Amino acid sequence: MPTPDPSLKALDKFVGRWSMSGNLPGADEEILKGEASFEWLPGGFFLKQTVSMSFMGMKIESTELVGYDEETKGLKSFVYSNMSPVPLPYFWKVDGDNIEIKVSFGPLDATMAASFSKDGKSYKGGWRPNPGADTNINVPYDIKGTRIS
Repeated sequence: MPTPDPSLKALDKFVGRWSMSGNLPGADEEILKGEASFEWLPGGFFLKQTVSMSFMGMKIESTELVGYDEETKGLKSFVYSNMSPVPLPYFWKVDGDNIEIKVSFGPLDATMAASFSKDGKSYKGGWRPNPGADTNINVPYDIKGTRIS
């Protein structure tokens, strides 16, 4: 039987429920509010993230599956959302407490950089458009999450 790639262990710190909030850089007004939950699928090959949030007045519901990608030798996910008729590919890097998630698909072209607190009960960071990306589609925003359970 195959076994999960050891790099997937870095995702263990996500398992649980999280409340999320966010704002435009330098602004106090909350533009993002929601929850995310993470759980391993049987076998441990994929981490499932389920998200329900409001972002700038839009209701977003999604399911994401993160796994090891043999081709890139890294972590790759697909997001299935009410905002897209096709699954969206994301690439993940988790190095200790640091997180980087990238998307570059059609007009989506952004990177999130965030860090977990030392106790693992929260994280904060931000999504930013990659150089040359359309900032009307790739809106920069800061995000923070707090572990609920």
